[in-house]
Amino acid sequence: MRDAGKLLASCHQEIGKRVRPGVSTWEIDQFVEQYLRENGATPEQKGYHGYPYATCASVNDVICHGFPSHEPLVEGDIVTIDMVVNRRGWLADSAWSYAVGKVSEDAQRLLRATETALFLGIAKAVPGNRIGDIAHAIETFATACGLAVVRQFAGHGIGREMHEDPVVPHYGSAGRGMELREGMCLTIEPMLNLGAFKAQIGADGWTARTVDGSLSAQYEHTLAITPDGPIILTAL
Repeated sequence: MRDAGKLLASCHQEIGKRVRPGVSTWEIDQFVEQYLRENGATPEQKGYHGYPYATCASVNDVICHGFPSHEPLVEGDIVTIDMVVNRRGWLADSAWSYAVGKVSEDAQRLLRATETALFLGIAKAVPGNRIGDIAHAIETFATACGLAVVRQFAGHGIGREMHEDPVVPHYGSAGRGMELREGMCLTIEPMLNLGAFKAQIGADGWTARTVDGSLSAQYEHTLAITPDGPIILTAL
């Protein structure tokens, strides 16, 4: 999983060099698929329940699971690229939100806060804590920033399968839920909105958008829980 995560992180670093006005998320998706295959890996979500792409590409009000598009990105957009890498049968999962050129102050605030919320959640991923401790840290910070936590989607365990137990929500009460133990591997992936927390699913059965058209951002890492603290397997 560390090998898969390292490759995924390097792919995100390459994506960061390519996100700019005029580039389409379809081009990014094609780059990712080629990059992974050249490095002995495959895009795990391609074909997952019929999902047709190597990445999820979510622009502006799309919360998650957006389809890559031939429509070029424009100045002021924000875009989240989410992918799962399979290398030698072990998986890693990471999403990152990118500013396209110069973005609004609200978009900058959303991006900063969502990334910070991710790391506040990760800091709680230690043996003896509970899932609720992660959730509470994220929700408390997001609420203080005036942002809404999406509730319809959650982090999850991961290993040889993309989605394993436990479910890792990003809202909830401290001290509740499954106890975290050494050796567990999971994702933490808060999705925060500038407006309402609710999501609506599009006609394609995948694309989740904010109900009010507000911007949404997501940051996600895969991590392993150890006695010395969480190891971020997808660290950039």
